[in-house]
Amino acid sequence: MRTLSKPKFLFLLFALSFIASIGWRFWRDPSLQDRWLWRWERVRVYIQGVLDPVDPPPTPLPAPSISITRHPTPISEASFPKTTSFPPTQTPTPFVLPSSLTLPAPRWERQDINNCGPAALAMYLRYYGWEGDQFAISALIKPQRDDRNVNVEELAYYVRNRAGWLNIEYRVGGDLNLLKRLLAAGFPVMIEESFYFETPFYPNDDLWAAHYNLLTGYDDATQTFVSQNSYYGANLNVSYADLQKEWQVFNYLYILVFRPDQAQILQDLLAEDWDVGSNRQKALDLAQSETQVDPENAFAWFNLGTNLVYFERYPEAALAYDQARQIGLPQRMFRYQFGPFLAYFHTGRLDDLMAIVEYALKRTPNSEEALLWRGWAYYRQGKITEAVADFRAALEQNPNYVDAQYALNFVLNQP
Repeated sequence: MRTLSKPKFLFLLFALSFIASIGWRFWRDPSLQDRWLWRWERVRVYIQGVLDPVDPPPTPLPAPSISITRHPTPISEASFPKTTSFPPTQTPTPFVLPSSLTLPAPRWERQDINNCGPAALAMYLRYYGWEGDQFAISALIKPQRDDRNVNVEELAYYVRNRAGWLNIEYRVGGDLNLLKRLLAAGFPVMIEESFYFETPFYPNDDLWAAHYNLLTGYDDATQTFVSQNSYYGANLNVSYADLQKEWQVFNYLYILVFRPDQAQILQDLLAEDWDVGSNRQKALDLAQSETQVDPENAFAWFNLGTNLVYFERYPEAALAYDQARQIGLPQRMFRYQFGPFLAYFHTGRLDDLMAIVEYALKRTPNSEEALLWRGWAYYRQGKITEAVADFRAALEQNPNYVDAQYALNFVLNQP
C-alpha cells in the first residue's frame, strides 16, 4: 500500500483544514450564506434557461363556444376584509399641498432574496414604532425563502393578525396627486411597481420583475418622490414620470398602514376611494380610458381585465386579457398577477388557462398560485388525482395558503 510522503501529507492536512474552516465560517455567517445561495440560485436558473429556452408568454387561443357554468373559486377575496365600517365621504378634504415634504424615514433594511414585500412592510411598520424585521413577516406569509411573490392580501393578513394595533388598507387606481396628499397628511405610502434586474438570469431574459417600494416624501421642484427602496437604498429620488410609468403595471396599487385614531383622517383624504366598490369602479374607468388613449399599451388592457374580474365580469375580462397578451407581456407577469387565471377558468377557456399556468410554472416552478390554478383546471377536466396533487404541492410551498386548503377540502369532500 502506497503511503503519502510527509510534505504531501502536510499539504493534504492543510487543504482539509482550510476547507473545514471555510465550511465552518459559511455555517456560522448568515450573510455569507446569503451571498452564495443567491449566486447558486442565479446559476441554477441560468442553466435551466439554457437547457429549456425561455419563449415569450403564449398568445391567446381561439375562444371556445361553450356554455359557462359557475365553479368553486378560492376564497382569498373573502378571507381578508378590505375596509372597516366607516361611511364613505363624497369629496376630498381641501387643503393646500406644500411644494415639498419629507417624512421621518424609518430605519432602512436591505431585503433578503425575493423579500421586497416583507422588507418594505417592515420599514413601514417601523415608522409607527414596530420593532420587528422582514424575517418576522416572511416567517408567516412566505415560509419558503425561495417563494418569489408576496401578494398584497398576504401583507394585509400579517398586519391584521400580528400587528393588530395598526390598521391597513389598500386600493387601486391611484394617482400622483393622491400620493402627495397622503404624504402631506403624514402617511407614508407603499406601492407595487416594475423592477428591472441589472443582469439576466437566463438567456433572453427581459429583466422585468415586480417590487414593493415605500414612499416618504416628494419635491415638486425636482419632480421626484423620496423612496425607501429595500433593494437600492434609503432616501432615493424617483421621478414622477418614472414612478407613473412603472406603477401603472400594477393597477396603481397603493397600501396604507395607520393607527386606528387616524382612520377618519384617512377616510376623508380618500373620499370615494375609501369605499372599495367605488374605488374599483374608478380604477375600471381609468383603465378603460387608458386603453382608448393608447390601444397598444398591454398594461392598460391588463388592468382593465383585472378590474373587470373584481366585478366578476369574466367574459369581458378574458377579452381584455387577450388583448394584453396579444400585444405582449413580460415573462414574469404571471408570477405576480393572477386575474387571467380566474377569467379563463370562469369562461371555460381551459386551454388558455393551462397555457399560461404551465408558462408561469416554467418561469416559477414553486408558484403556489400557478399550482393552485392548474389544479382547478385539472378539476374542471375531471382529472381529480392530478388536481389533488397540485393542491397539495401548493400547500407544500406555502402551508398557510388558505386558497389551496379550501380547494383540497372541496375536491376531497365531493361525493
